[in-house]
Amino acid sequence: MPVYGVEETTPDLAVVSGEDPKTMVKKAVAELGGMKRFVSRGDVVVIKPNIGFERRPDQAATTNPEVMVGLIEMAFDAGAKEVKVFDRSVQDPSRCYPLSTIPEAARKAGAKVLHHWDLGTATIQIKNGVHLRESKLFRDAVECDCYINVPIAKHHGQTGLTLAMKNHMGVTADDRGFWHRSLHQAIADFSLGFKPKLNVLDAYRIVFRNGPRGGSLADVRVVKKCIAGVDQAAMDAYGATLFNKQPTDIPHIAIAGRMGVGEIDLAKLRIRQVQA
Repeated sequence: MPVYGVEETTPDLAVVSGEDPKTMVKKAVAELGGMKRFVSRGDVVVIKPNIGFERRPDQAATTNPEVMVGLIEMAFDAGAKEVKVFDRSVQDPSRCYPLSTIPEAARKAGAKVLHHWDLGTATIQIKNGVHLRESKLFRDAVECDCYINVPIAKHHGQTGLTLAMKNHMGVTADDRGFWHRSLHQAIADFSLGFKPKLNVLDAYRIVFRNGPRGGSLADVRVVKKCIAGVDQAAMDAYGATLFNKQPTDIPHIAIAGRMGVGEIDLAKLRIRQVQA
């Protein structure tokens, strides 16, 4: 994998390679300055994975549970009062949640696991949005002190890829049908109005075809990477390269770059690649 941009003290993106997902995510966040950069003592933290489908961790359609454990542990070590985990599953949550093994792992690490129907909603305005001028979110994501977005890198039949920005569809209570009328624009619009404090892309295993549901291990590639950064558009730009694509090959990434969501020119980013 090539190194883009010029490395400085604190990178825009930390790209960690290794064998253990929990060790890798802790190294990635450390390279950004540590979790105390994002979480202060007494904070309520929401960590939002992808638990969208009825799949086991080895099928790579849902976020690696060990990545979640690493983030939960770091949040508490930084002084978090409470850590919450939830997603709005695409398939039956009563099957998606347990098959992912995220709830069990998160609870053991001290987090509170929620379902979206347990949560109230709050509406945000999206200045300069094109398809979305406002969006209804699950209230905990809006009212928390620190929101951490934790997608898994996958092929997607409709959007080409699903990375950091696409993962936001699990935090919105909007009508998904309305999003799908102009899906790439909606993803970029939402990302313009909602910015996580931290994004972590799980790319230990990736679904490289037949996504986002996958299901066959023949569709899974073991990449053994974890990427962390603040700029969600930059993360998606780099994430595209894991699939041998340029950022502008994916319409919502290109749109996000034009709208000013973040920097998608890899040559302008400080990207640090390290081993864990």
